Amino acid sequence: MSEPRIQKVGMVGVGSMGSMMSLLFAEHGYQVFLFDIEQSQMEKTQKKAQDLNLQEDVIRQDSYSQLCKSLSTDSQPRLIVFSIPHGLAGDKCLQGLRPSLTTGDIILDCSNEHYKNTERRQEELRPHGIFYVGCGVSGGYQSARAGPSMSPGGDREAVERILPILRIVAAKDDGGKPCVNYIGPGGSGHFVKMLHNGIEQGMMLVIAEAWYILTRGLGLSYNEAGQVLYQWNESPELSKCFLIAIGADVNQEKDEKANHVVSYVQDKVVQDVDESEGTGTWTCEEAVRLHSPAATIISAHLFRCASADLTQRMKNEKVSKGTYATKPLQVNDKDSFIEQLRMATYFCFLLCFVQGLNLLRRKSQQKGWEINYPDLLHVWSAGSIIRADAIMSLLQPICSQPRMKSDGDDILADQTLEKELSRSFDSTKNVVLKAIEANMIIPAISQSLEYFKYSTRTELPTQFMEAELDYFGHHNFDIRGYGPGEAKKGSHHHEWKPAKGTSDK
Repeated sequence: MSEPRIQKVGMVGVGSMGSMMSLLFAEHGYQVFLFDIEQSQMEKTQKKAQDLNLQEDVIRQDSYSQLCKSLSTDSQPRLIVFSIPHGLAGDKCLQGLRPSLTTGDIILDCSNEHYKNTERRQEELRPHGIFYVGCGVSGGYQSARAGPSMSPGGDREAVERILPILRIVAAKDDGGKPCVNYIGPGGSGHFVKMLHNGIEQGMMLVIAEAWYILTRGLGLSYNEAGQVLYQWNESPELSKCFLIAIGADVNQEKDEKANHVVSYVQDKVVQDVDESEGTGTWTCEEAVRLHSPAATIISAHLFRCASADLTQRMKNEKVSKGTYATKPLQVNDKDSFIEQLRMATYFCFLLCFVQGLNLLRRKSQQKGWEINYPDLLHVWSAGSIIRADAIMSLLQPICSQPRMKSDGDDILADQTLEKELSRSFDSTKNVVLKAIEANMIIPAISQSLEYFKYSTRTELPTQFMEAELDYFGHHNFDIRGYGPGEAKKGSHHHEWKPAKGTSDK
């Protein structure tokens, strides 16, 4: 394409993410025009721009029409960036913009939007020559300010037009390469971000459980737990892992009275229950819909749901009279057990990626997206919440294999991955056994262990389940010894107990 360089950016929505992205664009030489229905948000963003001497390049707008008029030029496409709540908010913004949009305009939706909404809007705008690009943005508001991981998907021609600007503002890996790539058509960009957040959800509970074991189970101080996490982040298996790195910071951070801030943080997560963040829910829904057993990810989501309702948990605990309270872990060698916990964390992190990538693989095959998985891992290699250098280096060659784009084996069938999971299996099992003895709360670690066990075994309790299903539901079954068969209804039925009505007696 011979399109001239985009020099102006319209930003719709300047909350925590949009405000930081506005400053990021302005710092890189782009003129940014702001619009938000909340006047106070624009005022805050302008104040931040003034503090950075960027006030000439961050300009407040009073309406959608003024925003579009300010972006108009004779030679370049107009780029409008969304950073807004998912769902109805996006439809309302489009409704407000629509009278001022013309052929060639590009909307870059950097919100956490549901991919189906993205595809619906693409179809609505396509006949008018207006492009709608769904772009995942990862890293939180800090990365939005310094350079996020970005996953744009939609019309390839439109994405190619804006990739030059995205490469400038995106996070850079250790070699300076931008962490942004074209993901695929349709809603693939937003689906990938949804999946990223699902993996993140699983990893966050795993590291939270490890922290819980360190502090509540082993009695480490916050400073000591922070030091352990710092060492883990330098270890071969968990090197440069963002969630572990910030975990070390969280443990050591103190307020003005020298109290550890984490010590008085309430133990509840509400963003999935108040629906301000939908990606975790959507990931679980997709896993169930695609019959993809993302056990750790789903377990982490259900745990958050229980966590959010602290009032109910307090009532339940009162009824149980504290019978199931956590007890100190009984271990012979604390240092040895901490090493086992490190390997268990590695085991679970690996499986979070396995579950997420297997889910994405099924969706990509269903939709014909043809995801480039090595490129995607690179997108997540900097500026991303799930950055984990050693794990991604391990997965890169695995994800380059033909099986990722075929209907063949999933990632767990890879020999290299199996060796890594195998060597950390016993450590994980021991951590689970010790934690259960002490009534520790470990849904993600224990589910990861169970997921690996039932995904790599040929003998499952479902033999008995299948028999009972046939007993009461005439569901049929396959016969053992005749091969695995296909994932469809069997051809055999046994009349366990003939159905009788009153006339049969």
